[in-house]
Amino acid sequence: MSAVLYNSTRTKGIQVKASEAILKGLSEDGGLFVPDHIPALDKSLSELAKMNYREVAYEVMKLMLSDFTEDELKACINNAYDEKFDTEAIAPLTEACGAYYLELFHGKTIAFKDMALSILPHLLITSARKNNVKNEIVILTATSGDTGKAALAGFADVKGTRIMVFYPKNGVSPIQEKQMVTQTGDNTRVIGIHGNFDDAQTGVKKLFSDKELEKELDKKGFQFSSANSINVGRLVPQICYYVYAYVTLLREEKIKDGDKINVVVPTGNFGNILAAYYAKQMGLPINKLICASNENKVLFDFFESGVYDRNREFKLTSSPSMDILISSNLERLIYHIAGDDADKNKALMEALSGSGRYEITEDMRKGLSDFYGNYADEEETAAEIKRLYEACGYVIDTHTAVASAVYGKYVKETGDKTPAVIASTASPFKFTRSVMNAIDKARYDRLSDFELVDELSKLANVEVPAAIEEIRTAPVRHDIQCEISEMKDKVTEFLR
Repeated sequence: MSAVLYNSTRTKGIQVKASEAILKGLSEDGGLFVPDHIPALDKSLSELAKMNYREVAYEVMKLMLSDFTEDELKACINNAYDEKFDTEAIAPLTEACGAYYLELFHGKTIAFKDMALSILPHLLITSARKNNVKNEIVILTATSGDTGKAALAGFADVKGTRIMVFYPKNGVSPIQEKQMVTQTGDNTRVIGIHGNFDDAQTGVKKLFSDKELEKELDKKGFQFSSANSINVGRLVPQICYYVYAYVTLLREEKIKDGDKINVVVPTGNFGNILAAYYAKQMGLPINKLICASNENKVLFDFFESGVYDRNREFKLTSSPSMDILISSNLERLIYHIAGDDADKNKALMEALSGSGRYEITEDMRKGLSDFYGNYADEEETAAEIKRLYEACGYVIDTHTAVASAVYGKYVKETGDKTPAVIASTASPFKFTRSVMNAIDKARYDRLSDFELVDELSKLANVEVPAAIEEIRTAPVRHDIQCEISEMKDKVTEFLR
């Protein structure tokens, strides 16, 4: 089997090994790294059904990260998926009201980002060793709420690294913010920017492409890498849990070998659903990839019209991790449906950064046939939380509710009863106020954030997660804010 190499989406001829792609995060031309081919799973689904999460993860990742040795990769996996997770299954499936909810929030920071960010530091340090990197690695990340804390937790006090996280000051939930600003670790820094997530993400991308800054940092013994979903080391581990979800259904005899499933993903930056797309390319029997948006429905409009247009009002919603108008990972899909043509993709991305919009061709639109897009507004999201609790006694967070509501629309529209796996991307404890107000606003609206946590615990009959307990009284360690134009200054201050 030939090794998987990674090409830039914007320049033909830029090609690197997996470990180099992980180290760089972003290609020097501003493009993303994409696999030059998608290898097929080399174990049968019935064989995979006999394996635990760590074993399945190895079978998937060994194909996509082919320059890692077996010992290197297994060490990364075993260090990542250990007692940090509060369930042996790592990513359990819960059946509720006719769908299977893939619970991706059992890690240290109770969000799906833990699934990839628990392993990324190990992949990164291993990659540095493999490539004889002597510089200290500086992780630079923009977050819409969850990536930041998961990355901070993963990299805190990891030797040879520093991590700096930018988040929109008024664009995350109170629990998300408290998780970040109380983060310990001498190598961590958290900054609230006066702007939205797209501003933070654009600012970070500019810093990555600043050649003068790169030279200046290199002289001082530093180099940038990314923990955002643009990093191959984030994307590849996400493929694993879709494979694991399928073989769990197979093992539990909910489906037969070869039966198709639908996958529903609440989508912001497009990385999580792109991982499901790659799982399908690897041979996982997926029927439809259902892309669920909130009121920032730029992706829904794109799937409907073939036009991507970020020129619209940015809305702050109860599902802040999806409050995104520039979905970075969509670029990878655009590259693929353009026939892996870097020049075509580059022209579209230049149009996006210039006029704020681009339109794909009819031929390219045919490449979107695997996808179905829809959205749920704030009212529909709250109603879905209430419906699922009252009908099944199952409590979900706001992002999962967007996905669940969109799945309901899909079934109503198509009549498709294929078994569905809904990516449950965060614990309801991360968004207690929105969740509890959806269930009974009159009763819960006046309670404090942590009083709501205790009420939710009683309501859902679930213990308060350790991630929430530990921030109740934790002191604020990061209280820095800045303008978008000051982001570079804050980075150089941190690295002095």
